[in-house]
Amino acid sequence: MTHLKPGDPAPDFVLHRDDGSTIRKTDLTGHPVVLFFYPEDDSGGCVDENQEFSALSDAFGARDAFLVGVSPDTRESHLKFRAKYGLKVPLAFDPDRAVIEAFGLWRMKKLYGREFMGLVRTSFIIDAEGRIARVIRATRIKGHAEKVLAALDEVLASAPRT
Repeated sequence: MTHLKPGDPAPDFVLHRDDGSTIRKTDLTGHPVVLFFYPEDDSGGCVDENQEFSALSDAFGARDAFLVGVSPDTRESHLKFRAKYGLKVPLAFDPDRAVIEAFGLWRMKKLYGREFMGLVRTSFIIDAEGRIARVIRATRIKGHAEKVLAALDEVLASAPRT
């Protein structure tokens, strides 16, 4: 699991989106940010997860939250993935794993007795001040996006009013 915990400053990051734009942590100050990290475009669980986040993207937007999916795939892979499934959520590519590793998500995994390095599917809610508000490991893909949205509501309800 990640070394980050609620209250920690979120790592500085620069993410490149499939639409050609760049997202920097510093550009998002003042807004809650939801980063959901997933292992691979066009694989079963990742399709389900991205479709669920896409279905809820308007709900995240209504809360003034910036939502983005991050994987180690390439821009070209993201473009095909988005087109194939009609995804609405922004996708960022991190093939060098700089951001993935900064968030502590590139780990040894075990599947069917085989060990390998891979991305641990996890979502982060970063508050408007740039601190980690929630770390939500996706232990079940089905319903994960709803769980993250509910956690965002809790974070927003407990945020100081200005």
